[in-house]
Amino acid sequence: MQVRTIDHVNLRIPEDGLADARAFYEAGLGFELEGVDRFESGEKPFFDVRLAPEHVIHLWPTPAFDEPVATNYDHVALVVEEDVEAVRSALADAGIEVERELDSPRGATGEAGAVYVRDPFGYRVELKAPVAES
Repeated sequence: MQVRTIDHVNLRIPEDGLADARAFYEAGLGFELEGVDRFESGEKPFFDVRLAPEHVIHLWPTPAFDEPVATNYDHVALVVEEDVEAVRSALADAGIEVERELDSPRGATGEAGAVYVRDPFGYRVELKAPVAES
């Protein structure tokens, strides 16, 4: 079996987490939330954060939510189009605190600068600059 790409990541959030998800993922990071109407009507048990045309994060509100700890989750890494300075600036404008910054962590696409933030549910999100072409 050969995997082409990751389709989605599924993350549990608190039962009342929709407003916080809108504030962080939509207003703060600029991603679109999808399926909210179907979620609110009870048709679907989760809604999506659209990262790119073929990539989403399913956010699954549940009373069984437990905040992530180091033993069960570390982070999801997203390659963004902007450089680290632009990411840092956009986060500051949105009032999102930078937890950590690394000059060149290695990932699937290579080494590039990255900024780490926490979403309102405790999940760490790595915003990684594109790898420079050599």
